[in-house]
Amino acid sequence: SSSGDYDITSTGTNDQGNHYCHRDFDDGSSGYHYSNNDGSYYYSNPNGSSYYNSGDGYSQYTSPGGQTYSNSN
Repeated sequence: SSSGDYDITSTGTNDQGNHYCHRDFDDGSSGYHYSNNDGSYYYSNPNGSSYYNSGDGYSQYTSPGGQTYSNSN
């Protein structure tokens, strides 16, 4: 299997009505994402970076090193 292969270990909807999906990758890392019912979404990546989008023009990216970049329209 390639380094990009992963298994979806859990998926569903939480109490707030937000969809989530958790992935475990073959190399032992894991990541997840949320898709919120207000149109926003959040990704947490295996390399430690994360990305958030509010759905109305604001987004924020955090690098694996902890630097945060954000922009808004």
